[in-house]
Amino acid sequence: MSKYHFLRCFAATYGETPMQYVTRRRIERATDLLRATNLTVTEVCTLVGYSSLGSFSQRFTELVGMPPTEYQRTQTGARIPGCFVFMLGLNSAIPEKPPADPDR
Repeated sequence: MSKYHFLRCFAATYGETPMQYVTRRRIERATDLLRATNLTVTEVCTLVGYSSLGSFSQRFTELVGMPPTEYQRTQTGARIPGCFVFMLGLNSAIPEKPPADPDR
């Protein structure tokens, strides 16, 4: 299968290109990190795969509706220390939402 055919099939099936999907997932991950940790915006930018803070901030603002610094400021609650995130890795540091209770 050619890469162009794959791109067309992916976009037809999921309604977005593979790059749009990856970008959306990176920004979703960034919102989780900004909400749940005490990492700086620059650290989050690097952790989710962006090399440019400007590109990250612009894309974040487009998809979330506010800049990452403002988003982080509006989030309240307990935060995981950034050293734990780096020590344990991204997957184990952010608590997952508990599964829905099947009896309800």
